[in-house]
Amino acid sequence: MVAVKKDAAEDAADRKARYVTTAEMARHSSEGDVWVAVQGKVYDVTSWLPLHPGGDLPLLSLAGQDVTDAFVAYHPPSAWRALGRYRVATLSDHAVSDVSRDYRRLVAEFAAAGLFDRKGHGCAASLCAMALLLLAAVWLVLATASVAAHMAAAVSLGFLWMQSGFLGHDSGHYVVMRSRALNRAVQVLAGNCVAGVSIGWWKRNHNAHHIACNSLDHDPDVQHMPLFAVSPRLFVSLTSAFYRRVMRFDAAARLLVSYQHWTFYPVMGVARANLFLQSLLLLADTHTRVPGRLAELAGVAVFWAWYPWLVSRLPGGAGERAAFVLVSFAVTGIQHVQFCLNHFSAGTYVGRPRGDDWFEKQTRGTIDVACPPWMDWFHGGLQFQVEHHLFPRLPRCHLRRVAPLVRDLCRKHGLPYQRCGFWEANARTLRTLRDAAMQARAVATDGGPPPKNLLWEAVNTHG
Repeated sequence: MVAVKKDAAEDAADRKARYVTTAEMARHSSEGDVWVAVQGKVYDVTSWLPLHPGGDLPLLSLAGQDVTDAFVAYHPPSAWRALGRYRVATLSDHAVSDVSRDYRRLVAEFAAAGLFDRKGHGCAASLCAMALLLLAAVWLVLATASVAAHMAAAVSLGFLWMQSGFLGHDSGHYVVMRSRALNRAVQVLAGNCVAGVSIGWWKRNHNAHHIACNSLDHDPDVQHMPLFAVSPRLFVSLTSAFYRRVMRFDAAARLLVSYQHWTFYPVMGVARANLFLQSLLLLADTHTRVPGRLAELAGVAVFWAWYPWLVSRLPGGAGERAAFVLVSFAVTGIQHVQFCLNHFSAGTYVGRPRGDDWFEKQTRGTIDVACPPWMDWFHGGLQFQVEHHLFPRLPRCHLRRVAPLVRDLCRKHGLPYQRCGFWEANARTLRTLRDAAMQARAVATDGGPPPKNLLWEAVNTHG
């Protein structure tokens, strides 16, 4: 663990803090009453909820629990100093598992080695690649009359958006530039202006995914009803904690899910449209806090100015323009497939995440994709998904280096370390979708209950 010097306020809090049990702390887990514990010290973070940079969902998901591992994973040492003002108690029955103790030791070792601070030149390389891809696309559209050249421009835009996604992902987890202001500028430029995707929407979605990795009712990245269901436990119409609505398994969902192993790739080819829609819905939702909403809206407006204009410059009419849009979407669809490969065929569970099994849940819910170092550009760090989920602040240039240490720790504690090649990951994902599809075809949706074993599994299984 990174040592943090206690200030006077923290010392005073140590002397005044009363003792509570884990069971007592668990009662403070509603939206208007949120307590969490870090290293045995209990904090009332209710007032911090609307101000939390990671959004309110991570705190609500783990409310009433010991969140030390998640806190260590997500926060730099400077964040520890802000905790003192919220201190209300000390856990009388505080305990640390062997897995958590080893995990925190690894975090401390990485911090001591400076791995969280050394970011390499990934951001500069990504920005240069994005500039070249955008210039190539614009030149191919404006300076040539060839349909083939125009389709090549669409391919270039697809790869541009992929690189934008990787850079936006990295900048959302740690500061990729020299300052937070520049980091924010890169986020809005790469995400909103170039790709049309709100970085605010992405952070809200992605933080919920990391905290509740592969929870069927809390992780938005495995909630794709009515198009996809990665587990038959979704057939009981679970309520999404992220979208705050019931994911109904009705007749339409049953039909679509029944053929999901056939529709997976076609849907991924146009999935970008959903990112546009979700971004606009969030930015238009005045009830949800979006930091820098005006900058986000301005950035998205820039995208919707330049991209339709570029499409309109194609001389071939509606057919060529439609093909251009579809090709650009389909190429960046590769990235959407990559997102799914890391989680769709991994372990799932129902219910809130628990703070005391952080390491176990992250390893069971993620899959690494093996590739040679020269292919790292294609995966953008996502191929080391286990390592990334355990150490989200770790720059992608270090993920390959720490992978053996994570693998050894999983072996030591008898936990899965799931890793397979790209094509095998695709095959596993399709098998998962097909298995659920076959079970969907057998489920009654005309008012009758689903098979008893599925209902039992959905209600009684956690993990």
